[in-house]
Amino acid sequence: MNAFIVGADTLGNIPDVLNQYGIAIHKHVSGRNAAHQRKPATLKGVDLIILFTDFLGHNVMRHYREMAHEENIRFVACRRSVCALSQSLDKVCSPTKPCDDCPARKKH
Repeated sequence: MNAFIVGADTLGNIPDVLNQYGIAIHKHVSGRNAAHQRKPATLKGVDLIILFTDFLGHNVMRHYREMAHEENIRFVACRRSVCALSQSLDKVCSPTKPCDDCPARKKH
């Protein structure tokens, strides 16, 4: 599973948490630059959008949520901490069960 991460200048331990869930980082943008606030050129290969809410404005979050809905991509919104991310990911996938086997995962 590939994730498009929006928010945070640095990720710190976030990649380690994502690896536990079988999630790879497809792309990371800080969200501060105006270019990061527009729709990316492509979301091909993205299965999950992760929004770090403590680094984003309301309009940017709304824009990415709407885009996820339009593209039928799951999204997670949480603070940028290992605990908050783990709690949010527990709601959409389990670290003990690969997301490829999850019945809630969208089919291509």
